[in-house]
Amino acid sequence: MKMNPVLAIDGYKVSHREQYPQGTTKIYSNLTPRSDHHFSSPLADGKLVFFGLQGVLRWLLVDMFNDSFFNRPQQEVVEEYQRLMDSYLGPGMVSAEHIRALHELGYLPLHIKALDEGSKVPMQVPVLTITNTHDAFFWLVNYLETVLCSELWKSSTNATIAHHYRRICERWAQQTCMDTAHLDFQCHDFSFRGMSGLHDAAQAGCGHLLSFKGTDSIPSLLYAREYYMSDSDSRDIGASIPATEHSVMCMGQQDTELETFRRLITQVHPQGFVSIVSDTWDYWQVLTRYARELKPLILARQGRVVFRPDSGDPVEILCGTSALDDTSPARSPQEKGSVEVLWEIFGGTVNEKGYKVLDPHVGLIYGDSITLERADEILRRLAARGFASSNVVFGVGSFTYQYNTRDTFGFAMKATWGVVNGEPRTIAKAPKTDNGLKRSARGLLRVIRNTHGELQLLDGQTSEQEQQGELKTRFLDGTLHNVESLAAIRQRLADQR
Repeated sequence: MKMNPVLAIDGYKVSHREQYPQGTTKIYSNLTPRSDHHFSSPLADGKLVFFGLQGVLRWLLVDMFNDSFFNRPQQEVVEEYQRLMDSYLGPGMVSAEHIRALHELGYLPLHIKALDEGSKVPMQVPVLTITNTHDAFFWLVNYLETVLCSELWKSSTNATIAHHYRRICERWAQQTCMDTAHLDFQCHDFSFRGMSGLHDAAQAGCGHLLSFKGTDSIPSLLYAREYYMSDSDSRDIGASIPATEHSVMCMGQQDTELETFRRLITQVHPQGFVSIVSDTWDYWQVLTRYARELKPLILARQGRVVFRPDSGDPVEILCGTSALDDTSPARSPQEKGSVEVLWEIFGGTVNEKGYKVLDPHVGLIYGDSITLERADEILRRLAARGFASSNVVFGVGSFTYQYNTRDTFGFAMKATWGVVNGEPRTIAKAPKTDNGLKRSARGLLRVIRNTHGELQLLDGQTSEQEQQGELKTRFLDGTLHNVESLAAIRQRLADQR
């Protein structure tokens, strides 16, 4: 849907311009993650990974405002606004003259400052501030609150979750692996079909790419290329491998499933990586009888056959159901788990840390109902059974990335300062009926690095102090500033792990 961006608002925003005190000329607001109370991770650290602002500034405040507002005939956009307001609130209840004035100005008179994307931000520290640069457009600051919140919270939330997956994988790699070459692709983004539409998948899926390069979300690659890269550095965003789905296996029919596997690994994909969904009918038959029969063909390939279980309890499917200290050879395949079954058939090596690494011709990826806790538990159990964490890959889907809300990190945009009749006003909210979560900062804000290198908020600042610190100009009067590449943001986050 093509939309006039001045209409991308909550309905109550249209009345606020006249509700502010007469003589108001300045509003100063901030966007802040207030609490991680609703976020769960085995490695919780009370911080958010800030990401997504540059993309939103480009497509919304620059491209969308230019294409769908400033570059359209003035009378057309003014009449569109007026018609909607007359039908929404009643004839004449809202004037459109401020919309006409904004169109005549020809740009968004805003100054947005923000932290570097990829920064790990403690709760209660603002990620951005926004104020108007033209007195007549003080109303525009909080007018954009709704759309900015809705477009920013999820990219940061997904980037934070992906970062925790990466930290979990790194922790077990340090204990059980000799190198970390597998980490960039150990968590693969499977979330596209479970997201809230195409744009959501593209934008939020970019957050996954800060910590991993494995993705099946092509729109995320395009979003990263469009808003976070130049032509010279647009390679190495993300990648995947050929993979089947259940329709492919079903069309091959159950009675000839073995032949489908054989055709896939010798004719369709005679070399390289290929992932084959293996639970269409009898997963344990595939992993024991079929795998054993196909062993000579698999070992003769240059590449890897990746078996993909897609149902059941992921911890039990990969790690088995028997007690961790049970090494009885009489255990069933289900009791041993997928990794041990493949080890018995294909073998592998024992690394210098004493952990088993499957033969590189075979692998496993599990992509259903993975969570941070389950991923950690799977790698813990594999280590307990003597297997390196590099033996499995996780498909991270909407079960991880869609079961979140703005409240996962308590995102809120609040005004803390303004000017009325030439006099500055420090403002704040502090509800007595609240537990302290909704208490806002006061006045002009500055974010600094304290003696421990952690980001820290200082409120009640002077105008001169507000110009200092870690909040840098990102948008000023219609123009982007301090643009960065995905590679730079990835490296910044990696340096904080």
